[in-house]
Amino acid sequence: MAEPDDSNDETSTTIETERGSVLAGHRSHTIADVKATYREQASMMARMDWLNRILSGRYRRALFGDATGRVLDVACGVGTNAQYLDHDTEYVGIDISDAVLTAARQRLDNTQRETTLYEMDAQDLDFPDDSFDTVISSLSTCTFPDPVAALSEMGRVCVPEGRILLLEHGRSSVGPIARFQDWRADAHFEKHNCRWNQEPLAVVGASPLQIRESSSAVLGMITAIEASPE
Repeated sequence: MAEPDDSNDETSTTIETERGSVLAGHRSHTIADVKATYREQASMMARMDWLNRILSGRYRRALFGDATGRVLDVACGVGTNAQYLDHDTEYVGIDISDAVLTAARQRLDNTQRETTLYEMDAQDLDFPDDSFDTVISSLSTCTFPDPVAALSEMGRVCVPEGRILLLEHGRSSVGPIARFQDWRADAHFEKHNCRWNQEPLAVVGASPLQIRESSSAVLGMITAIEASPE
């Protein structure tokens, strides 16, 4: 990973405990809430994607540029990540929002890449085990009602020797900024269904995935993670 600059019962019980721990102090929401939010924000997301590329493009390129083979983009949004993949990869994107996927199709139809998009819940992927060589996702665990379930599904559909590449945002490592995020956490969640003060490494650590490498940037608010299936 290129570094950014700036089914046993005991295991199941452990994951349940850790899931509660990483979500402690955060408000809860449902898939229906997420769908409603992105139905309202889909057109804005498409219009503002240029800003997203400016703010996070360098980190996406550094992380996702190494993806190989058949690639699954979980919570693909408007398809931003596709442009950072090697052209030899096969791109499959899933998202819970049909409105967002409409914008993604309009964008990706103009590319030469082999592309398939599905409306699907990241917490219950409708793919067989070991379906993808690489699984990628960006700025997504903060919105999943159950991020541990979604990460577990990413590991299930990834081949055993494959990689899960995550670019996540979360609580800053700088005290005053972190305190501001905590102070505004409820208001931000109310508007975006996003836990912007989450701890990405703790979230991934609560899942069956094995973290192989990680790095942070932007005052600790961006975290790049390379993981492997359990």
